[in-house]
Amino acid sequence: FLHGAGVVQDAEEAVKLYRQAADQGLREAQYELGHCYDEGRGCVKNEEEAARFYRQAAEQSLALAQYRLGECCMLGAGVVHDI
Repeated sequence: FLHGAGVVQDAEEAVKLYRQAADQGLREAQYELGHCYDEGRGCVKNEEEAARFYRQAAEQSLALAQYRLGECCMLGAGVVHDI
């Protein structure tokens, strides 16, 4: 739904589905949900929520989430500034 591949693009529906999967512990969904919050796609931009979902995925060894969470820490975006 987020990219409109085979369906009408609907970022809000994508966020809803990512949240359902993230709540079940799927690390890729946690990452994608964090990215949506980071950019404000399908939801209100929220750096704290973005960092929270990046952290959940990072703790499950998703490398891209670890990278994004590191950026959040470096910039103090949604987390206490920690360099």
